[in-house]
Amino acid sequence: MSRDFPLLMLGAMYENGGNTTHRFLDGHPGLFVYPFESQLGTRLVNDDLSSMFPVKYRWPVFALDATPHEDYKAIIDEEGKVRARTPFVSKFRDAPFDFSDDERCRIYEGLVAGSGRSRPANVAAFFRATFEAWKDYRRSGRESYYVGYSPILVVDADKILSEMPRAHFLHVVRNPWSAYADTKKRPVPLSLRRYMLGWTINQYHALLFKEKFPDRLHIVRIEDVMRDPLGALGPVCEALGLEAADSLRTPSWNGLTRDEIYPWGTIRKPTPDQNLATARELSDAERAEIRSATFQYLETFDYKGFLGD
Repeated sequence: MSRDFPLLMLGAMYENGGNTTHRFLDGHPGLFVYPFESQLGTRLVNDDLSSMFPVKYRWPVFALDATPHEDYKAIIDEEGKVRARTPFVSKFRDAPFDFSDDERCRIYEGLVAGSGRSRPANVAAFFRATFEAWKDYRRSGRESYYVGYSPILVVDADKILSEMPRAHFLHVVRNPWSAYADTKKRPVPLSLRRYMLGWTINQYHALLFKEKFPDRLHIVRIEDVMRDPLGALGPVCEALGLEAADSLRTPSWNGLTRDEIYPWGTIRKPTPDQNLATARELSDAERAEIRSATFQYLETFDYKGFLGD
């Protein structure tokens, strides 16, 4: 089950449009799209990047002597579990969601009992169990691929694609000026220097693994998704053997159209004009510092002239 599991994982640096792209994919009739960020990481993740990125966003590590129940509980999945268990404190509390985390756990344990424990088997069981437990999920009956999204996960894309031969990875990149302007709006934002370190590390891994898995690692600019979501995301769906459906033109959640992406991410209106206006909120000094910190990627992603200066 795990090696044949059809998975499309999305990754993006914070405020780079991962949630936005996730919402554009949501209504596709061939996709089971996870309702929130699928934060698959566990607290056993410990490597050179553990101090840079939260472990909840990483590809999971499981204890060798754990039970399936313990594996399930180890998966952090903060957004999903908070919405299911304490909906009154979830930022998604207004979104109808008939779902029991305990029921998903029972289904997960049954699936792993059949497949055996392994990292890919555990991940496959987690996604399958989610959609079996989600009672008011609006099914088309034609779903064949599962879609998850976790920020910064591209740093682990080689593990995902090596362990799951049918998996694909979609990395989303956004111009660094708009991205940093949006991250500044968080209650406790990263400093410019630290944010740009994370942004460049994400692009480095995306390009590195694109060379290794040219047919299964896809890169899109959120600017292109905003301008023409069908044109930008259609080829990704076709790489999965799916149609470039008209549903890609409109962001949604559980198939219900949304005028704003928020609270799924900080981008509210996914339009080119709003994206440029966001970048122009920065001071001249901030713009210059960002250009200096990201210079080696600006030409690669065609961002050198984005600000028009």
